[in-house]
Amino acid sequence: MARRGKRKGRPVDGLLVVDKPEGVTSNAALQIVKRMFAAAKAGHTGSLDPLATGVLPLCFGEATKFSQFLLEADKRYRTTFRLGISTNTGDADGEVVDEREVPEYDDAHLEIVFGQFRGEIEQVPSMFSAMKVDGQPLYKLAREGIEVERKSRKVTIRDLTLVGREALNLVLDIRCSKGTYVRSLAEDIGEVLGCGAHVSKLRRVESGPFAESGAVSLEQLRAIKDDGGFDALDAMLLPASSAVADWPHVELTDVMALYLKQGQPVMVPQAPTGGWVRIYAEGSDNATEAGNAGERVDGGANSEFLGVGEILPDGRVAPRRLVN
Repeated sequence: MARRGKRKGRPVDGLLVVDKPEGVTSNAALQIVKRMFAAAKAGHTGSLDPLATGVLPLCFGEATKFSQFLLEADKRYRTTFRLGISTNTGDADGEVVDEREVPEYDDAHLEIVFGQFRGEIEQVPSMFSAMKVDGQPLYKLAREGIEVERKSRKVTIRDLTLVGREALNLVLDIRCSKGTYVRSLAEDIGEVLGCGAHVSKLRRVESGPFAESGAVSLEQLRAIKDDGGFDALDAMLLPASSAVADWPHVELTDVMALYLKQGQPVMVPQAPTGGWVRIYAEGSDNATEAGNAGERVDGGANSEFLGVGEILPDGRVAPRRLVN
C-alpha cells in the first residue's frame, strides 16, 4: 500500500472570516485564500451559492478540527425575494419557468404568511442544492437533467422579518438553523402568496459567532499580503477557540489537563451541569500568541486552549476534540 506523501505548504493554524464575493463558489474562495497563505491544510464551514455573498469562515490547520461546530451553528441572512417569477433553481441564476401576476397585499397579509414559516418547518431540498444523494451533489444531477426524489427535512426559522418592500420585491432578515435553504423558503412563500418567487439577492450576515463586520474581502487580503507578506496575513487569523466562542468554558489545573490529554474525563469545580464546553489549562507557560490555535481570550493571559469537551451525567468533563 502506498504511503501518503507529506502535506505541502506552511503549517498555518487559525480561523479567518472571509466576505465571499458574488459569482464565486465557496470552494473557489477557499482555494484562493489557501494559496495566499500557502497553507498546508484548510477548509470552509458551509457552502454559499455563487449568487450569495457574505460571511464564510475558513479554518486552517488545527482549527479544522472545530469546523463541524460552525457547520452546525445558526446562520443569518439578508435576502431579497422577487415575486411573480419562478426559476428552475429558485434563484436569479436559474432559467425562468413560470411568470404570474402578483396579487395585491399589505404588511398585515405578509405577516400572516410569514407566521406559517416561523419555528420548525419542513423543507424539500432543491434539486440545485449541494445535498448529496448516493455521493453525488443534487446540482450535478440536475444539470444532467436528472431529478430524484428528495425527502423533506425539518429546519427551524428562528426569525423572519420584513425589513423593506417594493411592489415585486421583499427584503427579509432571516435567522435559521443549519440546513435551511433560503431559495426553498422563497419558493414556498411565493406559492402561499399565489404568484411564485425566487431569490434575487442573498447575503449571509452571520455564521455562528461571526458577523459581517469582522469579515475581510479577497481584495483586502491581497493588499495585506502585498504590504506585509505572510506575517501580515498570519496576524489576521483568529484562534481556533473563536469557532466556539459563544460556548461556556472551564479551566483545568496542570494535573487535570494531563489526565484530560490522555483521554480521561475529569471533575472540574463549578463546571456547567450539561452540554459542551471550551477547555483551557490555567496559567500554562505554553500558551501561544494571538492568531494561533491555542490562544485564549477569556480569563488569565497565559491560559491555553486545549479543545472542547462534553459534560457527562456524573458531572465530569470528557474530552471530545483536542488541539495538538
